[in-house]
Amino acid sequence: MPETTPKGLTRLAFGGDYNPEQWPEQLWAEDVRLMRQAGVTMVSVGIFSWALLEPAPGEYDFGWLDRLLGLLHDNGIRVDLGSPTVAPPAWFHRAHPEALPVTPEGVRLEFGSRGAICHSNADYRAAAATITTRLAERYAAHPALAMWHVHNEYGVPVSACYCDSCAAHFRRWLATTYGTVEALNEAWGTAFWGQRYAGFDQINPPRATPTVGNPGQALDYKRFADATMRENFVMERDILHRLSPDIPVTTNFMAALSQCDSVDYWAWGREVDIVTNDHYLITDGRRTHVNLAMAADLTRSVAGGAPWLLLEHSTSGVNWQPRNPAKAPGQMARNSLAHVARGSDGAMFFQWRQSRRGAEKFHSAMLPHGGTETRVWREVVELGAAVDALTPVRGTRTEADVAVLWDWHSWWAQKLQWRPSEDHDARERADAFYAALYDRHLTVDFAHPEADLSRYPLVVVPALYLMTEAAGNNLKEYVENGGTLVVSYFSGIVDEHDAVHEGPLPGALRDVLGLTVEEFAPLLQGESTRITGPDGSELSGDVWTEFVVPRGAETVWTYADGPAADHPAVTRNRLGEGTAWYVSTRLGAEGLDALLGWATEDARLAPRPDLLPDVEVVRRTGESGRFLFAINHTASDAKVPLDASGTELLTGERAAGPLAVPAGAVRVVRLDG
Repeated sequence: MPETTPKGLTRLAFGGDYNPEQWPEQLWAEDVRLMRQAGVTMVSVGIFSWALLEPAPGEYDFGWLDRLLGLLHDNGIRVDLGSPTVAPPAWFHRAHPEALPVTPEGVRLEFGSRGAICHSNADYRAAAATITTRLAERYAAHPALAMWHVHNEYGVPVSACYCDSCAAHFRRWLATTYGTVEALNEAWGTAFWGQRYAGFDQINPPRATPTVGNPGQALDYKRFADATMRENFVMERDILHRLSPDIPVTTNFMAALSQCDSVDYWAWGREVDIVTNDHYLITDGRRTHVNLAMAADLTRSVAGGAPWLLLEHSTSGVNWQPRNPAKAPGQMARNSLAHVARGSDGAMFFQWRQSRRGAEKFHSAMLPHGGTETRVWREVVELGAAVDALTPVRGTRTEADVAVLWDWHSWWAQKLQWRPSEDHDARERADAFYAALYDRHLTVDFAHPEADLSRYPLVVVPALYLMTEAAGNNLKEYVENGGTLVVSYFSGIVDEHDAVHEGPLPGALRDVLGLTVEEFAPLLQGESTRITGPDGSELSGDVWTEFVVPRGAETVWTYADGPAADHPAVTRNRLGEGTAWYVSTRLGAEGLDALLGWATEDARLAPRPDLLPDVEVVRRTGESGRFLFAINHTASDAKVPLDASGTELLTGERAAGPLAVPAGAVRVVRLDG
């Protein structure tokens, strides 16, 4: 069986993508010398190198890669070796233009970027299998090899193709999924608008139509596209497992990045030997460290709570946003170690040496254009020493307090056309609830709606429009057995086929919530509503209201105005040994904090008034001990209480009583006992 950590790596991973093909070979020795100075332990190699490895069909050149891997091994640097199947060579696409993807409008995309792939194309699959086999045959026993890196960021920038090959593949997938066309017609509701099919051969991908197409078809095509990419990953993985059975295989995810929501990482997490993730700050004015924490928590959850690996992030600015600010001094270390706190067994970057040419030449790197006389380089060297000092953390697990339900299929369904309000953004609600939990200093696990939730005192459902009957029953059982549940509006509405659950809304959740919703009453742009509590206190909501009818639930807050005036806005339902809360409007930060205050009290989760806002405290525990991470994202010094004395690993100092965490700094205490 393959290992579940990089083979031969005894410390935390530190390094990044190394693309030596962009540079003269005489520079490689200098690169490796500087890697050793920075404390690099592993690099990713060969991810975009297909054209160099196979410069013409069936002609291979491995000499340069042999020399590179030998140089890295001689200097004690482990290798994450890529199968370069994300970027087929120009000669391949000239010979097989039909392997280029087609948009829903029928436009075939051209070669000249990255990820221009039709994943249903048989010629692409055959060529990918061949180059992967050749790599494995040559390097399976290479002493530098730590793990295999298949493809790169599946789903970015193209996840779905709409060509004739995909149409035929889609029909086969539907036949396997549904068995009969009658079952498909029922699932998709094709009786509406006369869309009924007499056979699978009549079905095409959801290409451009005069108006809105069938939502069941569109949802299934997203599933099909995801499954097709995963088939190709599994094909390559199985080749690598067969030829190098002791080497783990991964592919880099992009969990929690809204631009990469075409991949069901719950399914992908079961297929990789090591879960790895790429994360880049979205600098849109929000607190970027909160989204970072969310991404790390989600990645850890996809890994089933096991340690994972941050395979890419940036030393400073990126180059693909409208505005790309540099990271402030110290921010790179905080970002990196926050990922480690939340379960990563290392911190790696894109890339080692900053490019002079190509689309990403302004993307920051470990070794910037300015070389070793730069702030970024000095911080990289300092971070390398810090990561090395945290070696004892390797293999431990992050402790979580609460769970948030997350389902990519629900995101896909929610984003289809013609919903009650385009101002409702399910992902915005997930971000908002996560931020509210973060501000209460609660560490989050994410969970699939049908997962076992029994270990969590509190479960939050920010916005899950699509929810299976099994998921609804799971939440009901969770509450009956003593759990506390918080649900936001427009959740539990449709089943897995985007069909509204039979009976009153919110179908899958009405029993656990003890209420029905007679009608949605979304607000117009710019409108808001006031809600009042029994003590006369007041909160505000916007975007959404509902006509809620309690069926056992008690009304806690009431609409004071708006279309749903005098109807319940927030309810609480006692069911069995537990409690279920429901909020039917979009609350702001103040309202979410109040709601979670009541819910955490029900869940017996103690507040943390002793911790300042934006001072993260996260724990990792395992055979090597108990570790407390304190990360100060503020401009002021902070004190963090300790429940035991210990040793601070980054300074080597003893720690007892309140832990001093300077402004912008990180402290990691290995607790005694």
